[in-house]
Parts: sequence; C-alpha cells; structure tokens
Amino acid sequence: MTVAFRPRPSVVRRDSGLYAYERALARRGLAPIAGVDEAGRGACAGPLVVAAVVLRREIAGLADSKALAPAVREELYERIMATASVGVVVIPPEEIDARGLHKSNIAGMRRAVARLPFVPEYILTDGFPVPGLPAPSLAVWKGDQVAACVAAASIVAKVTRDRMMVSLDTDHPQYGFAEHKGYVTPRHRRALEDHGPCAHHRFSFVTVGRWATMRWGPALPGEADRGTGATGRTR
Repeated sequence: MTVAFRPRPSVVRRDSGLYAYERALARRGLAPIAGVDEAGRGACAGPLVVAAVVLRREIAGLADSKALAPAVREELYERIMATASVGVVVIPPEEIDARGLHKSNIAGMRRAVARLPFVPEYILTDGFPVPGLPAPSLAVWKGDQVAACVAAASIVAKVTRDRMMVSLDTDHPQYGFAEHKGYVTPRHRRALEDHGPCAHHRFSFVTVGRWATMRWGPALPGEADRGTGATGRTR
C-alpha cells in the first residue's frame, strides 16, 4: 500500500533550490528518489508521454521544460539519458479517447515508474497524487519548477513527445504538427477546418470533435459515447 510521507514545512522551502526535496528526503534515508511528469496533457493531437527519472548526479541547468529553449532542452535531455535511470510511457490518442485523459495520465505515471530498472524509495509526482505507486510518494504543486527529478522527467517527456510530433509532421504536413506539437493554435484550427482530423487527433476533445462532427455528422465513427475533453494546460 502506498504511504504518503510529507516533510515538515520547515524542512523543505520552495525557494531552497531545485535539489532541496531530494536532499531532505535523502537525509531521512529515502533515496533513490524518482520524479514523474508528463507532456501533452493539453494537446488535442498526438500522444501523452509520461516519464519517470531517478537522477544519479546533479545536472546543472535543470529547470521546468516549458521554461527552456528547445536547444537547451535537447542538450539536457541527452545528459539526463546518459546519467540517470529513466522510464518512459507513450499513451496514444485512441487510449486517451477510450479511457479519458486523467485516467490515462494516472495509469501512465504508474507504468513509467514500473519501467525504471529498480523500485525507488520515494516518488515525487507533479501536481496531483497517484494511487497505486510501489513506494511512498508526494504530489508537489508545480513540481517541475521546484524538484530536480520532476524537472528532469518533464524534459524527458517533452523532448520525447516533441520529436514524435515532428515525425508526424512528415506524414501529415497539412496540420503543422512540427510547429505547434498538437496544441490548439490558430493554424491548427484552420487545418482542422480545412482537412478535418486525422487518426492522430483526440476525438474526445471538444476542438477536434466539433470539426469531426461538421464533416461527418453528429455520430462520429466509433466515437459517439466518448464525451468531451478540455484542451487544458500546455505541457
């Protein structure tokens, strides 16, 4: 059974540096520590990618992936992959449509931790608690901004997903996936209006469902009872 451990407020301050959580937990004997984060939660096309990372050394320059320039993310990704233990899960759009976004995200976090080469002593997740993890865990609000292992997971997830979206752009250049990575932008809306959605879109999302309905009628092929999803945050 997963047991939540919450450090005393006096132990970990959010302004104590990116490695403060790891150092505080390690002092209590709770190491190695895994950080878990996802990319693509708010996109209406492409997969959801979830990563779990256990850092074996401190890596200079780590930060929330959204705050980094693409070239810096790529450089940090290579350093993380060369020095850390990593588990990555790719959840395709059809699974998101069938299970729902949040359920897919939670399941993906459990699966990413399971793909690590060992069971960590403690797990930090970004934003919300994840039941069913194999070790004690703590949900950290904006964890990718305050915990190094979560920031590393956010970089791995985002770079992995961005590369996939650039690859999808080769087969579907009309949507501009390489530019917006599947998020809702004016160009993406225009492409949906002109071409309708493709197999890599999430039909349960309002933005996609609206254009699919306009092209195919109110009953989408195989999608009639799947509901709708918000486009959410850009991750």
